[in-house]
Amino acid sequence: MGLGRIPLYKQFRGSMSPMEYINKVDHKELHDPILSFQLANDFQVKRLLKQYLPEDQDSEGYATLLEWNNILFEPTDTVIESKKTIVRVGAVQWQMRRVESVEELMKQVEYFVDTVSDYQSDFILFPEFFNAPLMGLGSYRNQTEAIRALATYTEQFRAAMSQMAIEYNANIITGSMPLLEGDKLYNVSYLCHRSGKVDEQRKIHITPHEDYDWVIKGGDKIEVFDTDAGRVGIQVCYDVEFPELSRIMAEKGLDILFVPFWTDTKNSYLRVRHCAQARAVENECYVVIAGSVGNLPQVESLDVQYAQSAVLTPSDFAFPHDAALNEATPNTEMLLFSDLDLDKLKILHSEGTVRNLRDRRKDLYSVELKQK
Repeated sequence: MGLGRIPLYKQFRGSMSPMEYINKVDHKELHDPILSFQLANDFQVKRLLKQYLPEDQDSEGYATLLEWNNILFEPTDTVIESKKTIVRVGAVQWQMRRVESVEELMKQVEYFVDTVSDYQSDFILFPEFFNAPLMGLGSYRNQTEAIRALATYTEQFRAAMSQMAIEYNANIITGSMPLLEGDKLYNVSYLCHRSGKVDEQRKIHITPHEDYDWVIKGGDKIEVFDTDAGRVGIQVCYDVEFPELSRIMAEKGLDILFVPFWTDTKNSYLRVRHCAQARAVENECYVVIAGSVGNLPQVESLDVQYAQSAVLTPSDFAFPHDAALNEATPNTEMLLFSDLDLDKLKILHSEGTVRNLRDRRKDLYSVELKQK
């Protein structure tokens, strides 16, 4: 908090009140050598003080009570409670390969989690339907039967990956897996916190293939999750192509959006990639995408994959010139590591070249989630 003068008010005292004068300076209809400078540097007038400085004849004795919000200020916390500002993420570009057992695939999962832990990562992201090779263990009459068989492994993987998150001290986004609930099938991604807590995000928008061949239903909740390394959201593949979801998440304070995806061709991949990049720009957040590569000829509809996992950023001076912090080699199994500076997002929200979050015309339009 601070005080300020309005030294040119004396010239206008006969035609307007002090508050009218302040409003005109704020709207740049008038220029005041002190108040104009303060407002241009994000000081906010909270109150007008009358006869604060009677000897200040130019200001007619008035003073402004000002507030400046330090966007980088963090209240004093204990070490345990404090939030990180530099967050390390690891994205798995997963190789689809034939497996002979659940245990074999689980070992592959643990290998990547162990490796990410060695690099002290805060998050690890797996792709959509990363455990699809398990559909090759049996013979099924059709794709609907095969995906429901895959759903029988979901609880086992969720529990095992939650335990890995604790043991290896890394928050795990489990890609996605089919979840059978009653007679309805959902495409679900789990966030396994290293504290032991487990959150879930169900895929909202279902592709024609998922609808017709797998009979998957869409979820109806959009969440932003508090973690020990920022506020994060999850959009499974197709969901990132619908900007309304990210807009709702951004209003809830989203820092990092994780997008596990599965795409078979390059044009399918580019739909996800370009839309994910747009979400990073328009919502001023980081977006991490991870997909699978290789081939799985023994599983119908999953015989080929195309992916180039990436970490995408807003587009401004503090970020890479092409708004891509890191990219994997296309169609090659690998891990992608990146350090995300959350303070850069705070500065962008307040002082960016453009400020998409602040400048949205809420007087003209809004995006709202309908409650069921």
